[in-house]
Amino acid sequence: MSSSEEGAAPAPAVRRAPESIAGLQEDYSNLCMEKSQKINLFISHILQEVDEKVKKGLEEEITLTIAGNNRLVPVERVTGEDFWILSRILKKHLYINGLDVRYNLLSDDGAYYAAKLLQKQLNLIYLNLMFNDIGPEGGKLIAKALHKNTTLKYLRMTGNKIENKGGMFFASMLQINSSLQKLDLSDCDLGMQSLIAFATVLTQNQAIKGIHLNRPILYGEQEESTVHLGYMLKENHCLVELHMCKHGIKNCGLQQLCNALYLNTTLRYLDVSWLSVVSNNIEGEGLVALSKSMKTNPIFSNIYIWGNKFDEATCVAYSELIQMGCLKPDNTDVEPFVVDGHVHLSEVSNGLKKHYYWTPAYGEAYGPSSNAGFALTQVGQHI
Repeated sequence: MSSSEEGAAPAPAVRRAPESIAGLQEDYSNLCMEKSQKINLFISHILQEVDEKVKKGLEEEITLTIAGNNRLVPVERVTGEDFWILSRILKKHLYINGLDVRYNLLSDDGAYYAAKLLQKQLNLIYLNLMFNDIGPEGGKLIAKALHKNTTLKYLRMTGNKIENKGGMFFASMLQINSSLQKLDLSDCDLGMQSLIAFATVLTQNQAIKGIHLNRPILYGEQEESTVHLGYMLKENHCLVELHMCKHGIKNCGLQQLCNALYLNTTLRYLDVSWLSVVSNNIEGEGLVALSKSMKTNPIFSNIYIWGNKFDEATCVAYSELIQMGCLKPDNTDVEPFVVDGHVHLSEVSNGLKKHYYWTPAYGEAYGPSSNAGFALTQVGQHI
């Protein structure tokens, strides 16, 4: 080899499915026959669509979406046994770097195979397991698999009742894992103990950019978890996005968050709203204090407060924030209006996670204003 050849830059690699490997659908059918597993026609249909895209030329990595709430084609929801077969073929097709199996029936059996997938499929950066009947034991398996996984960037466990026990395993995982950037544990029935554990580990973890801790199961009037999360925000210099809907936050707890925001230089998105019939019980004093923190913290750009208790002082404060340019109209879920000389706030759809629980089958999925959390913390193709 000549010296010029030795010093030449290598030609850029063309990413495509290896020719020696059969298509996803063929692999799936063959493995189902080998393992005497009934073919799930919904999975087979989705895999065929992906194969057709691959044949046209693979230009970028692919997220495989097998959503159980799909309304455009007949759905046969994925079970744990189905996922076992699916996970085995994905290990051979490394151009799949995202997997979305939301609204299926994986249960803890499927969580076991999801954990195995995370251990073997080392190019997976996005995994959506939301609403799959996964419990504490399944949550434990997935959390432990992430102790050694260094590639996954975004995990959605939304709606799986892993409870306080499962939440503790995820908190422990964040002490070890330094690659996961976004974690969604909303509607997972987390308890006070696991919330405090998350607040504690996030004072040290410098990888997580966004975390959803919405709707925990809390009892009594204590706001201990809010106090701990406030302390965490004083120490954490990586978190961009924090979701704390339905925490029962009152003025005292919000004041703790406000004190932290005076010192925090990274958080851009804080969601303390409640999108149901009961509010976070934050009243005018706390909401006005939160508005003041926006005037002194130039990084803090998005705030969502609808569903709390607005008095006139609150309405005036947020109207002034918008008029001064401290808060852009697209970065909040309220809009001021005047009636008989008094300022009021109305709700607007910005930041309400319009496509949080579902994704449209066509059109733009993540608009920058109606889905601000997705736009702010982008750590993968579909984030």
